[in-house]
This record gives sequence, C-alpha cells and structure tokens, in this order.
Amino acid sequence: QLQLVESGGGLVQPGGSLRLSCAASGFTLDYYAIAWFRQAPGKEREGVSCISSADGSTYYADSVKGRFTISRDSAKNTMYLQMNNLKPEDTAVYYCAAKRAEQKSALHRLCVYMPLDFGSWGQGTQVTVSS
Repeated sequence: QLQLVESGGGLVQPGGSLRLSCAASGFTLDYYAIAWFRQAPGKEREGVSCISSADGSTYYADSVKGRFTISRDSAKNTMYLQMNNLKPEDTAVYYCAAKRAEQKSALHRLCVYMPLDFGSWGQGTQVTVSS
C-alpha cells in the first residue's frame, strides 16, 4: 500500500526556517514526480516545488524560488523541503504527493505544471509563520 507521511511543520517567526520531511512506504520513489503542495485557509491548493526522481531535476513556484529547496534521499525513500526566510504568507497546510510516469518528459510536465491529480498524497503538516 502506497503511503506518504509528512512531518516537520510547526510555528516559526518570520525570517525563520523549517525543514519538512515526507517518508514514502509501500513503494520506491523511482520514476516519480514528487511534489510539495500547500493550502492556506480559504485558498486553493497550489504546487510549491517538485523533483523528478528520474534525473533529480527540481522545480519551484515563483513565490518560493530562492527560499525553498527540495531534495530527496533515495536510501531513506524520503523527500525534504527546506524552507528559509519564511513569510506569513507561507502559512498553510503542506502536503507531499507523488505520481509515477514512464518517461522523463512526462515527469518534467508533471513538475512544471504540478496538477492536483497526483495519485498519492500525505495527510499534511501545518506550517504557521507568525510573530
């Protein structure tokens, strides 16, 4: 059974940092697009960052470029999102998601567009940025 479990959320002051983790079980993250999404109260869920397990290519929403870094530890079957210089507008529930594709080009498209129909989702972890 495919399962994704997020951890690492919490309360942090503006300008602070957090590292989110997403542990995968039941499958190995080979040839997957693995992404972080977030949903703030009253807003639609949006893609934040994505990594292609085929070649390690990374993708970021404009709102987080230069502040967030996505990475993957293959040995631990875990994905991370390092978030620096956090802002109040980063407050949201953060979800990790994964979707398999057969070709690198398909993984690229998944990561560029980060559609909401990723097949596997975690339960989410709350990130609150407030003084």
